[in-house]
Amino acid sequence: MYQMRTFAERVRGLAPAPWEHDAELLRGLYDAQLGSRHADLAARWMQSQGTGFYTIGSAGHEGNAAVAAALEPTDPALLHYRSGAFYLTRAAQCGSKEGLRDILLGVAAATSEPIAGGRHKVFGRHELSIIPQTSTIASHLPRAMGVAFSLNRSAKLGVPSPWPADAIVVTSFGDASANHSTATGAINAALHASYQGLPMPLLMVCEDNGIGISVRTPDGWIRQAYGSRPGLRYFDADGTDLDAALSMATEAATFVRRNRRPAFLRLRTVRLLGHAGSDVETAYRSPAELAADEERDPLLGTARYLLGAGYTADEIIELYEDKHAEALRIAAEVAGLPQLSSAETVAAPLRFPSPDAVADALPERTPSTERLTLSQSINRALSDVLASYPEAMVFGEDVGRKGGVYGVTRGLQKAFGPPRVFDTLLDEQSILGLALGAGVSGLLPIPEIQYLAYLHNAEDQLRGEAASLKFFSQEQYANPMVLRIAGYGYQKGFGGHFHNDDAIGVLRDIPGIVIASPSRPDDAAAMLHACTAAARSSGTVSVFLEPIALYHRRDLYDDGDDQWLAAYPDEPVPIGRGRTYGDGTDLTIVTFGNGVPMSLRVAARVPGVRVLDLRWLAPLPVEDLLLQANITGRVLVADETRRSGGVSEGILATLIDHGYTGRLGRVTSYDSYVPLGAAAHDVLLSEQTIETAARDMLS
Repeated sequence: MYQMRTFAERVRGLAPAPWEHDAELLRGLYDAQLGSRHADLAARWMQSQGTGFYTIGSAGHEGNAAVAAALEPTDPALLHYRSGAFYLTRAAQCGSKEGLRDILLGVAAATSEPIAGGRHKVFGRHELSIIPQTSTIASHLPRAMGVAFSLNRSAKLGVPSPWPADAIVVTSFGDASANHSTATGAINAALHASYQGLPMPLLMVCEDNGIGISVRTPDGWIRQAYGSRPGLRYFDADGTDLDAALSMATEAATFVRRNRRPAFLRLRTVRLLGHAGSDVETAYRSPAELAADEERDPLLGTARYLLGAGYTADEIIELYEDKHAEALRIAAEVAGLPQLSSAETVAAPLRFPSPDAVADALPERTPSTERLTLSQSINRALSDVLASYPEAMVFGEDVGRKGGVYGVTRGLQKAFGPPRVFDTLLDEQSILGLALGAGVSGLLPIPEIQYLAYLHNAEDQLRGEAASLKFFSQEQYANPMVLRIAGYGYQKGFGGHFHNDDAIGVLRDIPGIVIASPSRPDDAAAMLHACTAAARSSGTVSVFLEPIALYHRRDLYDDGDDQWLAAYPDEPVPIGRGRTYGDGTDLTIVTFGNGVPMSLRVAARVPGVRVLDLRWLAPLPVEDLLLQANITGRVLVADETRRSGGVSEGILATLIDHGYTGRLGRVTSYDSYVPLGAAAHDVLLSEQTIETAARDMLS
């Protein structure tokens, strides 16, 4: 990349170009572009000094300043990692003079950085309506679609929104990211909603520099893929030409704002300084290619307009050099600022919700003495949540008129209306993205994933987006959510892996999320109340795992005993507390889900056994676990998940970590997918296996 001397030489050789917009705006946009460029250069200098930790820059993409200028400063923005000029323009629109310092504080991982507090270099700030995103490819697009959907839905429900009623949502991404399934799914979901007449004010900005790290995007591919898609208004602009970019971005934003329909803006850019500081472009790009991109430097394009607006070459160069000095001065100032210095401080935004906050936010409960099944109890709890919280919405595949595959949501749409209980398209990424956007927009989403096996193609929306938002925003943003998932095994007459999945390891290592695993009907309702209260009071993301095989179970010990029915609960279930059955003093069986009724039947046949139902898989009920383990000195974990990566590994490790010295054992399901038919019993945990292990430990 050429240095300041080369820039000065090139400016002096430029011909003026006429500027068709406000002259003061031109000066402001040039300042933002300069700030973005010199932030990139300062980041590399900081890295060379050992004081900077992030060098993915925005050089060549400074035309996105025009996109910010075309929007209102209250329009929510979800930006990718080459959005420096957008960020600085938005900061100036909001009266902030600290945008450049914000960026370099992030590079320095300083705790005083205003959004992530030193946890990552992100473009985000609450006061600027910029929701922070990390660099996972295109993972923010489903959330952007969800925010756009929620703008109108909040108004329809009469729920306060953090965004103005006429706001539009802007999200930016690269040409390589446009090929990712997450991007294509989010765009499809936006068009799917718009096709049905639902407002979807979403402006998608593809900053097309023609290359993803070292892999070229075929010439014309973005236009081919998105330029003639039905229902998607397409705009195309040269991002290195500030006048053209501003005109087209303004036209695109106006279209979205007036029509409440999605639009796609391709902003043709160049990539200068490589992908990141460690990238050696000469390994895969020719000198001629690099030189051609330098000729299209957007700063030179803006300099032409400045010349046409009456600035001299010397004034333009002086502004460039002054910004360089300002960036280096700020870089030196932030280099020695405090950084995060303990694990507790780093992880503070991931803490589980306060029990008092949850208790204060519990929904009103409908009293009833009727004994209910698990399915009926969850249905009643959802009804109470919808009645108590006007911002709550239940949605997913088949949850509306059908009432769910297993009838769990039956009657809710009729009672509360389609705006609050509705069906979605068949795409788990979009379901979760809708929930993420709704949560950050003041709503309380309760999405359903129809089967646990279907979660896995969308799990990054939990890991990379839902769980991380409070972490990367110091809790200034949150996406409250209660994700209901039908899962586990033991279905009769409807088997196979995709309807009997027992793999939840993918959930257990996501920091900060609550994992509820109810077994009994009364626990299920009370735990669902706790999850929704945690979401509402603390922005908590909860995953509510519902055992399919127990949905309609009535009996426990004998046919017709109705011992698995329960009255609707009067008392709450605190997050992270288990439930103990029996007072045996010889063996504690620790279990959850389908393991609870199996273990209770074993306890009825084997003297001296007590059963601990964990109920919560995150946070584990450590206090109850240690208490019940130490009472007997023998612990058998009955775990219906797989032996490798299953829940039992975490339970045993927790006991050992807390100094338990008694006897330990475990029985689990086999390391296998679940097959059809009777063969399923060969790989799933069985009641007989639990009993045999219990008797062995007692012998």
